[in-house]
This record gives sequence, C-alpha cells and structure tokens, in this order.
Amino acid sequence: MTASEQLAEAVLTVHWDALPAATRQTTLDLCLDLLGVLIRGGAEPSSGPVRQVAAADRAPNGASGIGIRDRVPTATAALLNGTAAHALELDDVTRASSLHPGVVVIPAALAVAEARGSSGREFLEAVIAGYEVVIRVGNALDPASAYARGFHPTGVAGVIGAATAVGLLLKLDSTGLANTMAIAATMASGSLEYLSDGTWTKRLNAGWAAHAGVLAGELAAAGFRGPRTSLEGPLGLLHAFSDKAIPETLTAGLGSSYAIETVAIKPYACCRYSHGLIDGMLELAAAHRVTPEQVRRVGLGVLSGGALLVAEPIEQKRSPRTLVEAQFSAPFAAAVALVHGAAGVDQFSRSAIDDPVVQALMARTDCFTSPDLDKDYPNRWPAEVRIELADGRTLQTRVEFASGEPENPIPRGALEGKFRALTTGLIDTDAQTSLVREVEELPTSESVEAVAAILRRASPEPAADRVGH
Repeated sequence: MTASEQLAEAVLTVHWDALPAATRQTTLDLCLDLLGVLIRGGAEPSSGPVRQVAAADRAPNGASGIGIRDRVPTATAALLNGTAAHALELDDVTRASSLHPGVVVIPAALAVAEARGSSGREFLEAVIAGYEVVIRVGNALDPASAYARGFHPTGVAGVIGAATAVGLLLKLDSTGLANTMAIAATMASGSLEYLSDGTWTKRLNAGWAAHAGVLAGELAAAGFRGPRTSLEGPLGLLHAFSDKAIPETLTAGLGSSYAIETVAIKPYACCRYSHGLIDGMLELAAAHRVTPEQVRRVGLGVLSGGALLVAEPIEQKRSPRTLVEAQFSAPFAAAVALVHGAAGVDQFSRSAIDDPVVQALMARTDCFTSPDLDKDYPNRWPAEVRIELADGRTLQTRVEFASGEPENPIPRGALEGKFRALTTGLIDTDAQTSLVREVEELPTSESVEAVAAILRRASPEPAADRVGH
C-alpha cells in the first residue's frame, strides 16, 4: 500500500467513543480556540476583500462565512474562514511540522459538515483525521527545508489534511480518500514571499488550502482520480516541496497515537518561533523588575529553522513597517513584551509599531543561533533571552517549552478567557456563552448548525488601530 492508502485506511478507524478522554477534550479545546481566533480575525482588514468576493456568490444550501448574513458555497466559506482565522497569528501550531493544522482543517470540515447536515460527532472525527494527515505530511516535508525553498508548510501540507477531513464527511471509502489526497497534492501551494514586504498572502495560504481541500473532496466524490503515490512518489509532493523529505514519517507509528495530541495553543499574536522569547522576556522582567530604560542590549537565541522567519535580515526585523512584519519580528515581539507586559492582539498594533520606546529597544536587540538550541529541532523549540543592563548585570533564561505546548499547556480557564477576549464586541455575551456550550456539546449534537450560525451573525468591523496594516 502507498502512503496515502495507508493514511486513508487509518483515518477511517477514527471513532469518537474509542478515543482517550484527553484526546477528545483536546479536540474540543482546539475547536473553541480556532472559532475565537476566526471571529476576531474576521474583523481584520485583510479579511474584508475576501469577504467581499465571497459575498458575491450566495448558496442557500451552502455554508457560513464569517460576517456574511447569507450562506455561500462551501469552498468559498472555507476560503474566507481559513484566511480570517490565520490573520492574527493566534491559531494552533505544531513543532515537528512547524505548521498550523486547525486553520485549514476546521474551516473546511465545518463548511462541509454544515452544508451536508453532518452530526457534531462526524465533524469532530473528520477534524481529528484531518489533523492526523496534515501533521504527518508536514513532518515528512522537513519544515526547515520547505522554508529554505520559500514554501509555507501550512499551505503545502494543509490542503492534504483539509481534503482528508472533507473526504470523511463525504463518506468516501479508502480508495476515495486516497484519491482525495492525490487531488489535493496537485493543488498544494504557499509562498513565503510575504516576508519581503509584510503583506497578507500568508493568510491566504491557509484559506486557499481549506478551499482546495473542499474541492479535492468533492472531485474525488464525483469520481476524479489521482496518482496512488501522490505524496512519496518520485515526482510527488515531498519531492516537489522539500530537499530533505522524510517520507517514512508519513506512516511511522500510524494508529499508535493521535497527532492532534501534539498541537500547541498560542497565547501570543505572532509567529510561534518568537513565543519562547516572549515567555523568557516576561519571566526576566517580572523576576528582576526590568524597565526598558535599564536595558543596554538584548540577545535573543532563536532556532536556525525559524531564523528566516523572525530574525533575518536583522535590520528589517528591528524596524517592522506593517503588522505582518511585526508578527514575524523577534525583536518586536521581545520589545513589546517588555514595554507593555503582554503580547496579544492589542500589542501587535500600529500604535505599538510606532511606539518610540519599542523602537529604541528593538534597535538594541540582536538575534543569534547556536547548535545547542538546534540539536533537537524540530521536535523541541527552546529559546534563550539575555538582557544586559546598564548597571553591568546580565540576566539570562532559557525556555524549553513555550506557553501552550502540550508540555506547558494553557489552563482551560485561560483558554476560555482568550476566546471571550477575542470575541468581545464582535458577538454578544449570550452568543459567547452559547458557542462555548455548543462546542462542548458537539459529540451529541445532530448538526453543527448552531455553531455555524454564530459566524454569520459576527460583526465584520475592523479595529481602527489595524486598518491598512
């Protein structure tokens, strides 16, 4: 059997009641987290043009797009919701594959589940299956190699996971699922060139993967066929997008555990490669009562695999011009954490970018890599922070597991707090409470309509401090 055939056979065995209790709760937590990020991301300026295009094509039997009162075609809903959910850099993430699984899998699965009237349990099983496949394909790509070639693993691997979730909801058998993956593989895409000028296309990479995943499933259901070796073949996806692919990881240990258990929830609104740095900066600031004026120099120990994203070229990273550039700047992330004591959506803003105290601190910040930090990458993502003070002292810390990793999880109360903070002003308090309850009740719900309907009622108004950036 080929890799896609083995993956197809494996995901067909995912049954909610047979899953460990912790896996079931993790799945529900990730769904709630992604929905909160999606609702807030729908108010970002980059979501406006996508919503405008999506709203032009109504479909009474379709699915819900964030901020659109009428339903739209399922693939269009997945495009809008996936793009919106990736706008804040707050959606879930994995280490070994260095990608964002939820932002592609959940929008695609939710759109198809709504349109088909699937049960909440069927939706959740599709989500788990989609996470399994996207993470395994991402692991096999070798993220550092994909980055070096200019590809975004979320877009490349994400379409395979989204398509898998859709295929399950469309009730395809193992042959149909393998065809779905093959069709999705030829649709894979995602450029990192947004790093050059801080524009919006990274967000579209996620939305397009969700959109293409829906189309791949629908094409497979209609009988379209693709190559059996679409992933590992001599001209397949791994060959196309990586110089150091690890094809054996596509199926290694398949069925022994669930990849969704390895997913991290993000507390900070920026690239995950900066999260350990933020943790370290906040730790040192709290322990030693550090103020920006006391700081002579900051040194940030970053992973070589992520340096291209957050640390290079250092001159650009010290002077972000747009919100996207700030989201992918380790110096900005560390500086804003020290100056404002936080690194959420409110701190990743135009006013913070223009803050002269933040700018001065970034100018005194260097980034470095080291073999010690890299030795277990991508399975571990440690970070180091060094602060040289004007009085001659040097403060230093190392963060092994950033906040939100499975080894350092966000408490359930904090997760719900994140959801409510993100959605306040965009849906009312009753809708917030209802959505939390509806997500918890998905295992016994006859449909996902109650969840999807709240997306249609969400306000699409952008925050003034973020317009145009």
